[in-house]
Amino acid sequence: MKQNCFVDVRDVYKDFGSDGPAGGAIRVIDGVSMTIDEGEFIVYLGPSGCGKTTLMRIVGGLETASAGEVSLAGEIVTGPDRRKGMVFQAYTSFPWLTVLENIRFGTRYRDDIGKKEKDDIARHYLELVGLKDYGDFYVNRISGGMRQRVAIARTLAAAPEILLMDEPFGALDAQTRDFLQEQLLRICRLERKAAIFVTHDVEEAVFLADRVIMFSARPATIVEEIHVTNELGKERTEETKESEVFFHLRNHVRDLMRKQSGLKG
Repeated sequence: MKQNCFVDVRDVYKDFGSDGPAGGAIRVIDGVSMTIDEGEFIVYLGPSGCGKTTLMRIVGGLETASAGEVSLAGEIVTGPDRRKGMVFQAYTSFPWLTVLENIRFGTRYRDDIGKKEKDDIARHYLELVGLKDYGDFYVNRISGGMRQRVAIARTLAAAPEILLMDEPFGALDAQTRDFLQEQLLRICRLERKAAIFVTHDVEEAVFLADRVIMFSARPATIVEEIHVTNELGKERTEETKESEVFFHLRNHVRDLMRKQSGLKG
C-alpha cells in the first residue's frame, strides 16, 4: 500500500448470510485492496450485483466488512459520520423545505460554525450548483436534475472529506445527465474533494474518472485499474467525448465490461 494515502481499503471481504433453510453465506467482495489519493475522483464499474455499491457503503461506514478494514485519513472507518457525504440515485430532498433550506440542512450537525456562517455556506453552495435564482422554491417545484444539484449542495455544506455517490444521475435524461457530469467535475475540482462514484454507464465512467476501477462479476475482485487522467488530463468538456483518445479508452473499458458481464461479440 502507498504511504500517506487518503483512503486505504485493505484486503476487504464481505459475505451476506443466506435466509434459506440450508443457511450458508454469499460472498460479494473477495479480498479487495486499493488506495485513493486526496482529491482523486474514482469510479467503480462492473456488472450488476457484483458488489461495487457494497464496497462503497463499507467505505462510508454504512456496511461492515466481514474481514479486512478501511481507513480514511489515517483513521479506521467504524461507522457513518460527517466526514463521508452520500448522494443517492433517489431524490433525497425534504419537500416541506425550500431549496435554500434543504442546502442549509447539511450544516445542521456542524458545531464548528455559527448560524451566520451556516447561512453563508448554504448560499455559497446554492450559487455553486447554479441555483441562485431558485433558493425560495420548494423542491417539488423544480426538475429532477435540479433536485440532484440540491442533494449535492446539501452534502457539500456538511463539509465531508469524501463524496460517495451511488448512480446519482441514473434516473435523469441524457441531456441533463451530460450537464450534471460537467458540473460535478467542476465542483469536485474547486472543492478538492475525493469521490467514489458508482455507475453502470461506461461513457460516464470514462468521462468522470481520474481512475476507473473495473470489478469482476460477483464476488467482486479488481480486474483492472484504468488511469484515465494519464490519457485525458484533468479538465473535461463535452468535446472531450469526441476525441480519439476518449474513443479508445471508452472501447477498452467497454470490452472489459462486456467480458465481466459474460457478453460476447
